[in-house]
Amino acid sequence: MNLATWFEQGLSKLQYIHTMDEHRDDLLTIHNHFQLEKSDLEFLHSLQSERIRALVLTADWCGDAMVNLPIFMRMADEAMIESKYFNRDDNLELMDQYLTNGTSRSIPIIILIDQNGQEIGKWGPRAPQVQSYVDNAKQELPPKGEPEFKQAFLSFISETTERFTTDIDMWTHIKEDMISMMKQSVSVTK
Repeated sequence: MNLATWFEQGLSKLQYIHTMDEHRDDLLTIHNHFQLEKSDLEFLHSLQSERIRALVLTADWCGDAMVNLPIFMRMADEAMIESKYFNRDDNLELMDQYLTNGTSRSIPIIILIDQNGQEIGKWGPRAPQVQSYVDNAKQELPPKGEPEFKQAFLSFISETTERFTTDIDMWTHIKEDMISMMKQSVSVTK
């Protein structure tokens, strides 16, 4: 199935948010507090005539989606990028075209397409600085087989969720990485 056909089957931003149970409040908190700078707005407004669309692979339980999607949503609104959202586990045929490192169904994945449904860019699942934070934090965890792993992992999830919902510097890294991808994507179409 081509990406234009997939696009027609996705949920709108509001439909997706209304289906959320686990991270809706956190996603909305980030969405309502994230700010774009004037230069970001100028670039995003320059995309309005490009008629870019986005397919977004996600899941409500995913902490990475919780922090990345509200930032993308704000930027997509400014750039007039119509976006459709797909629950990863209900759309494995699409997901399996965008595996991380060829093996992992990591999300979110944002796929930009042009007017003809051709892929022009892809982002996800994490900005490099966020990946470094997660890698470093996970190094502190005991080995998986150890009795204390489960509690340590739950603490890691709680601390990471707290950081994702409050760390404006992290949001900035995510925004800059997404904008870099968008700039490369637009150069492909010209």
